[in-house]
Amino acid sequence: MTDELPDWTHVYSGKVRDLYVPTTTMSDDDSWTGDPLATSDRVLVVATDRVSAFDHVLEPGIPGKGELLTTLSLWWFDRLDVPNQLLADHTLDGGVLSLIPSAVAGRAMLVRTLDMYPVECVVRGYLTGSGWKEYQSTQTVCGIALPAGLRNGDRLPEPIYTPAWKAPLGEHDENVSYERTVELVGADVASQLRSLSLGIFSEASAIAEARGLILADTKFEFGADRENGVVRLADEVLTSDSSRYWDAEAYASGSTPEERMSSFDKQIVRDWLTANWDQGGTPPRLPPEIVTQTAARYRELLERLTRS
Repeated sequence: MTDELPDWTHVYSGKVRDLYVPTTTMSDDDSWTGDPLATSDRVLVVATDRVSAFDHVLEPGIPGKGELLTTLSLWWFDRLDVPNQLLADHTLDGGVLSLIPSAVAGRAMLVRTLDMYPVECVVRGYLTGSGWKEYQSTQTVCGIALPAGLRNGDRLPEPIYTPAWKAPLGEHDENVSYERTVELVGADVASQLRSLSLGIFSEASAIAEARGLILADTKFEFGADRENGVVRLADEVLTSDSSRYWDAEAYASGSTPEERMSSFDKQIVRDWLTANWDQGGTPPRLPPEIVTQTAARYRELLERLTRS
């Protein structure tokens, strides 16, 4: 179910976001078959309460999630020293002006239309998740060799860049080598994506650390400005959906991976699914307690990051 917005036309839905273009972009001719994203200079990105894991959209959604993630993305965009997708309708304090419809105010971003690169730019600062699974059998993460003797949750000697090919909706994203990203986007852009991703991760990690949080890993998306070719940070950024955050105090005092990796993201959802679903067929519905706990962790992360 998408929102009906005056003066905006829905053109695409991803796992958790819906895209709209100004209705004036669309031709009045019923025979028109053009791509509205190709002809519009602006897009309204609306974050929903949908939640996804293991490349599936789950039921039910997380109440208030769309607004929490949008607020956090705007907060990060305002602090990162890198060109981004936002148009001037956004004020510095994360508020928005009159162009965003009131029905989606608080969970929508007005952005310039970019030519998106088909690469998810993943940066890992700690050994966890799928990286830990791979390391146990090969002592590598996405083919990158790591030192022997690391444990689940250990900090890596230095952050590593492990890009993925961004698959169409309904298909699985695929980890790829850096060389493959060169084939996908060219050597110059591939180098920029890697450099920008590692730089943003370093800057964001320092900001999170000052607030008692560890940024374990994250993923970024970028696109090219259609007017001047500038590579711009796009989509969501450093949210609970795209990143793993841990409590620094718990990490320092914990003796088990579970104690160390006290998370502020959707790891609660991933853990429940892993224990209750074989990843075949349709995922089971999330129980009310998992929905409530996830919403609380998302909210706590926003409060800890943004408080003065």
